[in-house]
Amino acid sequence: MAQTKGGLNARNSQPSPQQVIFEIALNYLVSRCLHVAAELGIADLLKDGPKSIEDLARVTGAHQPSLYRLLRTLAGHGVFAQESPGRFKLTPAAALLQTGTPDSLLNAVRMVGDMAGDGSWWNAVGNLRADVLTGKPGFDREHGMGFFEYLAEHSDASTWFDRGLANFAAPENATVVAAYDFANFQRVVDVGGGQGGLLAEILKAHPSLTGTLYDLPQVVRDPAFLKAFGLTDRCEIVGGNFFESLPRGGDAYLLKRILHDWGDQQCLDILRRCREAMSEKARILVLDAVLPAGDEPHPGKVLDILLMLLSEGRERTEQEFRELFERAGLELTKVIPTQSVLSIVEGRRRA
Repeated sequence: MAQTKGGLNARNSQPSPQQVIFEIALNYLVSRCLHVAAELGIADLLKDGPKSIEDLARVTGAHQPSLYRLLRTLAGHGVFAQESPGRFKLTPAAALLQTGTPDSLLNAVRMVGDMAGDGSWWNAVGNLRADVLTGKPGFDREHGMGFFEYLAEHSDASTWFDRGLANFAAPENATVVAAYDFANFQRVVDVGGGQGGLLAEILKAHPSLTGTLYDLPQVVRDPAFLKAFGLTDRCEIVGGNFFESLPRGGDAYLLKRILHDWGDQQCLDILRRCREAMSEKARILVLDAVLPAGDEPHPGKVLDILLMLLSEGRERTEQEFRELFERAGLELTKVIPTQSVLSIVEGRRRA
């Protein structure tokens, strides 16, 4: 057997075409391992130090050899590591699966793994072929209703969804504030702003600003982030439906991860409500992934497949945003990248 430079088992610097295909084909197994480890709470069990596979299996009630094989697989991807054979410890990546830590991604991983507790997300992914053939979301076929209808009727799933989104949102919010100068505004309206995470980051960074948090009444009933940072005295809390109307008087209207949930017609309805509420000098800031043209890799392209499975929504290119803006009576002025998957698509009213 020929020995390659770097040792007998050294990998080529570039994977072969066969390796590319097999890695992609099998990646869903690694993803599912991550979901299961999150559900079993393995990271929390290791927070005080390494533990043997015997201890981990006993506490979780898992089959010991099977649990070992699962954790060994994740360790090969940098999630957990073996301090010694059969004795696992946290890695920086595995630490993100703990509960109660500021940078935890546990809820996000559990959300995309099995938010509803009935395999609905996983089953929808399994039916991707039908989505591609019909153009209809697999979630609708699985449940006989749309994704947001389902959340409205299933409070447990809605809670998991909100927690998961908060996990995704927290690190993104800081990158948005760092990338854009909000100091030119006096009042910022966060449309569909949930519990106020993004608005809180903006208000903390700019003490002279005031804000309006706008979302469905049941969503804004407890603006947890604004309360946590003592910002409720600088922020008006308004319940409503962004398909119907928006509060007036804002200098900037934020739409973070809103348009990607909806098809073009619904997006036009939302953008037109924004235009109606905006003054001539106001700005609209759409915070979404902006997909690069061509074959350039981008995490938004994978998220776009998830959106295709769950809803009528989609991630969009700059040109697609530009066309939406024009149809809604707006003008796209610039696109600003951030240090996250999000970009800031800025626009104003078109004369």
